Formats: sequence, C-alpha cells, structure tokens
Amino acid sequence: MNRRLAMSVAVLLTAVAVAVGLYLFQPWRIFTSSTVTEDIPAVAPPPSQGASEAAAPSAEPSAIAPRELVTGGLISHEHASSGTVRILELPDGSRILRLEGLDTSDGPDLRVWLSYAPVIQGPAGWHVFDDGAYLDLGALKANKGDQNYQIPPEANLADYSSVSIWCARFAVSFAAAELTG
Repeated sequence: MNRRLAMSVAVLLTAVAVAVGLYLFQPWRIFTSSTVTEDIPAVAPPPSQGASEAAAPSAEPSAIAPRELVTGGLISHEHASSGTVRILELPDGSRILRLEGLDTSDGPDLRVWLSYAPVIQGPAGWHVFDDGAYLDLGALKANKGDQNYQIPPEANLADYSSVSIWCARFAVSFAAAELTG
C-alpha cells in the first residue's frame, strides 16, 4: 500500500513539475515566429489656402516626414538578433521608437525598453539593463518586422542611451542597441 501511495505522489509531483516547466520556459516558442509590418506614422499637410492653389500641381510632399532624433543597430545578446532602432519625432511633437528589419527569436514576456545602461557585447551585457533606470515601452509586438512604440511625452530622451529587447521572464536581454544621434 505504501508503495502504491509513493508511486502516485511521485507521478503527481512529476506532472506538476512538467506543467510548471512548460509554463516558465515555453519551449514551443523555439518553433514559433510572428511578423508585424507597421508604417511610419505620417501627418497630412494643412489644407491649401486658396482654390487657385488647389488647382495647380504642387511640388510639396503629400505628408510631412518625421524627424530622426537618434538611431542604433541591434547587437545579439542571449539570442541571435539584428535590426535597426530609430527614435523619431512626428510632426505633431509626439515621439516613437521604431524597430526596423527586426529579426530575433520568439520568447516569453519580451519587452521593449529604453535604458541608460551601456551596451556591452557578449554575455557580460545580457543582464545590465535592469540594474537601474529604464522605461518599458510595452510588449514586443512580434519577433520580426517593422514596429512602432509610443514614447510617453514626459520621457526625457537625454536620460536614455540604449534600447533592449528584454525578456522579463528570465531577466535577460535578447538584443540591444546603443543610441547615437
């Protein structure tokens, strides 16, 4: 009888351990991928001042382009990654962080962080981004593609010198970029 009880408890504990492991590590993410392709937001120019101007062809663009404030190239950390990071100021004064040509691994609880931490190559740089101030811009929308993330108006960009694609579940950087302007 004791042997049967011990075996039942062992099976139950093994099932719980497997369930917890699957929840934490989400191993199926090794085989999953998603892509988001967002355009750069643009603002239409103000309407023409007169009817005669509307009839004449215009050499002006049909939208006002955003202004690039800083940029950087992603380097790989815990997972092989590539792409470009740009912070753009839109004509209405709002700012976005834009990931272009992003290619990284899928993972659990990936976030986009602005940080003041230095970007360090190799394993030494994997864990530096949560050591101090950072600004969480939200969940990574997809592990591939072109994506925009709103930067809060009160954020002072002078406080941040880098970007990390951060795995909150395991407190590790998948990729990072030093911002230069």
